[in-house]
Amino acid sequence: MASTGWLALALSRPALAIQGMTAGRLPGLSEPDPDGFSMYMRPEGKSGGHGIGWSEIPPYYFKVPSTWEEVPVSIADLGGTELDLRFKSSEDGDLAVVVAPVMRFADIGFNADVRIEDLLNLEQLIYGFGPELTGDTVEPDQIVDMHVDKDAESGLSFYKYELVGSPHMLVSATAFKNRLYIMTVRANGRQWRKSKDKLRTMVDSFGVVPKI
Repeated sequence: MASTGWLALALSRPALAIQGMTAGRLPGLSEPDPDGFSMYMRPEGKSGGHGIGWSEIPPYYFKVPSTWEEVPVSIADLGGTELDLRFKSSEDGDLAVVVAPVMRFADIGFNADVRIEDLLNLEQLIYGFGPELTGDTVEPDQIVDMHVDKDAESGLSFYKYELVGSPHMLVSATAFKNRLYIMTVRANGRQWRKSKDKLRTMVDSFGVVPKI
């Protein structure tokens, strides 16, 4: 996980919102840092294709290069109605965040507060949910890495994956309260060779702000 703490991000949220209202800047997106990365935090009240009756989504955050652009989501995209956000760069690749109800995976109440290890193990997530992220069955020889990272500040576990093929994919997933959060970054061969370090930074920065 990135060193940026969720508490500092939460406390800076008003500043992010103000910056998001300035000309040419997206809501939830900070000014670039010296390395050219902006911090995105999901704005309060952001709409998504999550259906009627959803409670407010605890915000997630990640670093994204300032050259990337947010693009509209569609139910035709991988992830369907649970796709919450997309960013894209013709030079580097594509980023997507899926926010899914944990009730898809367990018979629990609407106001549950669960963690990803309560729902699925590493293998169950990538083989069970993977086709919705990749558009096809995930085969064992596609997975070159999978492991669990524990964020010391939030206490949340993150399942991490690297899949080879066309495209090359990095995945980070966690669960908090009644949501499963999954970030995927995709790149074709040319993009991966050029931008793999940048793409790893993006995925490693993915986090969720727990209730303060």
